[in-house]
Amino acid sequence: MEGLSPSTSDDPPTSTVLLDSCHFSQVIFTNVEKFYIPGVDITCHYNLSEYITPRRKDWVGIFKVGWKTTREYYTFMWAPLPSSPDNAEHQQVLFKAYYLPKDDEYYQFCYVDQDGIVRGASVPFQFRAVAEDDMLVVTTQGEVEEIEQKNKSLLHENQKLKEKLTNLQKRNEDLQEQIDMAKETAKELEDKVHLLQSGTMELQRAQDLQALEISSAHKELAAVKEDNVKLQEENQDLKRRLEALRSDSETLSLDAKLAKGEIIRLEIQNSDKEAELHQIKEENKQLLTEKEHLESKLKATLSCVDQLKKNYGNLKKELEEKALLLQTLQKEKDEMDIESQRLKRENEDLMAHLPEVLDNVPAGAFTQSSRNAALVFGNPYSSTPEHPDPDLDSMKKCPMCYEVFPPDLEERYSVHVRSHCLECPYCEETFDVSNKQVYDDHVFCHGLD
Repeated sequence: MEGLSPSTSDDPPTSTVLLDSCHFSQVIFTNVEKFYIPGVDITCHYNLSEYITPRRKDWVGIFKVGWKTTREYYTFMWAPLPSSPDNAEHQQVLFKAYYLPKDDEYYQFCYVDQDGIVRGASVPFQFRAVAEDDMLVVTTQGEVEEIEQKNKSLLHENQKLKEKLTNLQKRNEDLQEQIDMAKETAKELEDKVHLLQSGTMELQRAQDLQALEISSAHKELAAVKEDNVKLQEENQDLKRRLEALRSDSETLSLDAKLAKGEIIRLEIQNSDKEAELHQIKEENKQLLTEKEHLESKLKATLSCVDQLKKNYGNLKKELEEKALLLQTLQKEKDEMDIESQRLKRENEDLMAHLPEVLDNVPAGAFTQSSRNAALVFGNPYSSTPEHPDPDLDSMKKCPMCYEVFPPDLEERYSVHVRSHCLECPYCEETFDVSNKQVYDDHVFCHGLD
């Protein structure tokens, strides 16, 4: 393809269809000259038969004689559509001189439809200047015989070309079958590609969703870690407060031991307190169960931090209630100290008037021991030391519940006293069984370490 038409912006529709498949009689070219003068525009005239329906992409091309397919055109012009059915037979197109061939080879006009099939072809012509001897052509007998010989050669060559075209056509059919099979295979591959693309898109969406979930999980984990740090800080604060409370409890226990002689008289009043303490113990057991449950949930997952905070608040409230209870006991002890001081003053007043009473009593009416006989444990303010009953000295009394054991039940006494104590599994510290909540908090603090 050596030239282009100025009236087109794209190539015309062509095909690889062989010559035997073309229909050269559906379009008839008329007024075709034997030669055309180079550098001059030429007009191509043709008639449309009733066997062809002109379409918008039909075109007229100039081909060098010997062409095989419509792709070998030299130049072309779009074939105009008839303005009406009446003038559909006679059509023409104008080829500009600029796009015409410059050599003296033989060319011909061909009408090609928009499917790339040739529907008509003209007789051959040349592009050359007019010579004087062209006005009269005299052909001798020798030249005629030479032309006939050339025609025979051309016919023979044409026959060979037809055989070659037949072979090429068969080969083209085989290639067409292979192309069809390749198209089917390509379609199957295209379907597989579509499936793979769909799977890839689904996988991408799943990966995006997983990335969002991972990002959300990271954010939640960061929040849980932050809450865990806060909880550890609160637990450290609680540990310090528990240590202070334990120190206060030990001090209070020491004061209670020093004042147990005074508290004996309050046992009846303390029975109600013991019932309250028992209730507190039951509540502490419930709190312990809840706390153990929360600890197991904390080890399994960090999502239980909020619940542990809530229980920590309950524990803090319970400790505050205990602190209030300790303040109440301390207040009662202070009241007992005041009462003891008052009794001591009364006893001192009695002792001060005792000589006057003794002067009015006959001598030997009662001895010092008889005067103190009315006191079960003797007179604590007497200057003369008392000698308690030796049997009472040999009796063992529990320092927690004041239960009395005979001397021959030493082992039972020891087991009983140990039953009032709770030993820490991490250290050697012991706690009164009534202070089980303090014991549990102490063990919990070891767990935090």
